[in-house]
Amino acid sequence: MIPVSLVVVVVGGWTVVYLTDLVLKSSVYFKHSYEDWLENNGLSISPFHIRWQTAIFNRAFYSWGRRKARMLYQWFNFGMVFDSIFSLWKTTDAVPGINLPVNQLTYFFAAVLISGVVHEIGHGIAAIREQVRFNAFVDLFTTHLQLISPVQQLRIFCAGIWHNFVLALLGILALVLLPVILLPFYYTGVGVLITEVAEDSPAIGPRGLFVGDLVTHLQDCPVTNVQDWNECLDTIAYEPQIGYCISASTLQQLSFPVRAYKRLDGSTECCNNHSLTDVNNFNNAFAVEATQVCRTNKDCTKSSSSSFCIIPSLETHTRLIKVKHPPQIDMLYVGHPLHLHYTVSITSFIPRFNFLSIDLPVIVETFVKYLISLSGALAIVNAVPCFALDGQWILNSFLDATLTSVIGDNDVKDLIGFFILLGGSVLLAANVTLGLWMVTAR
Repeated sequence: MIPVSLVVVVVGGWTVVYLTDLVLKSSVYFKHSYEDWLENNGLSISPFHIRWQTAIFNRAFYSWGRRKARMLYQWFNFGMVFDSIFSLWKTTDAVPGINLPVNQLTYFFAAVLISGVVHEIGHGIAAIREQVRFNAFVDLFTTHLQLISPVQQLRIFCAGIWHNFVLALLGILALVLLPVILLPFYYTGVGVLITEVAEDSPAIGPRGLFVGDLVTHLQDCPVTNVQDWNECLDTIAYEPQIGYCISASTLQQLSFPVRAYKRLDGSTECCNNHSLTDVNNFNNAFAVEATQVCRTNKDCTKSSSSSFCIIPSLETHTRLIKVKHPPQIDMLYVGHPLHLHYTVSITSFIPRFNFLSIDLPVIVETFVKYLISLSGALAIVNAVPCFALDGQWILNSFLDATLTSVIGDNDVKDLIGFFILLGGSVLLAANVTLGLWMVTAR
């Protein structure tokens, strides 16, 4: 949940900017000089919106748009076909709710900025390719757009979505190849490295987990990467609690304050399930003797006839998990496996040298994931035929290119487009509302 203090700072800061803009525009002494300053710097301020336009990139756009003309023609043609199909498909798609951690806002805004810039660069290069000029980054001349054909307009309007889709694909490729890219500095496949343990985590303690520990096993489940860690915890959570082979001599040395109970399944419950002392006694025994896991006594008789399978008697969702993190003594975790999942941060990348940061691969991986998600989301949202989005202009150009020869009356064609846009807008608004409700209802 976003802290109230952050909301107050953002809303308060914006209120100050907006009120200052209103005061300066209303002032007899400062109005003209202030408006001239805004115009010279390409700035405009409106409710919850600050817009900046600049022409410093125009020369670069004209240079890019005139290079490899034939290759760019095929590139934007492919994007036009892809986006036209994608736009129609996404009309009925949903927009999920997003729960954004406050400590990851930097990733979020950086990914939004890069995705937005790449989106506009796509429009700009396509516009130059189709001989359409623009005032600033990226403000196209409407009269030039009206002079070109609907197919040329489609190439321009689809370019932003197409470039966002390609950026998301490149992000996926970078995520897959990250172990290879970082191979000279980090190695993988031997376990997971602890990067953070929350203060309220049950894994904290003298014999708990610490930053820099390398976990290799959860129970008898080998852990070589983050995916293994998650799968092992899921398996442990949904399968019955496993036991440990304890020798008969060790059992005779243990003294329990309560008598044993015979259970309906034939097993013997030697301790009171609500006695913390009994659990501590078991922990001591496990730490010294328990080396082999089991589910029945038969699993123990394979190695020694004088061993018994001792299974912890815990609550329904609670598990006793033996965590191997050599060279330290194994940690015995008692609690819900999900608590271990959410309160311990891990990475698959282990530094080859001591001076390397253990957080760098996590930072890169997290940012790339945000870039994939937000660039993909920008492509999906803009593909929806909705008022004020790229989907509106894509739909209009698509209808002009396909229905002009079939429907001679422009009013009928415009009416068809209006109802499609209205339906897409309603669906998008409903999906966004549903996503926000899902987030707030958790």
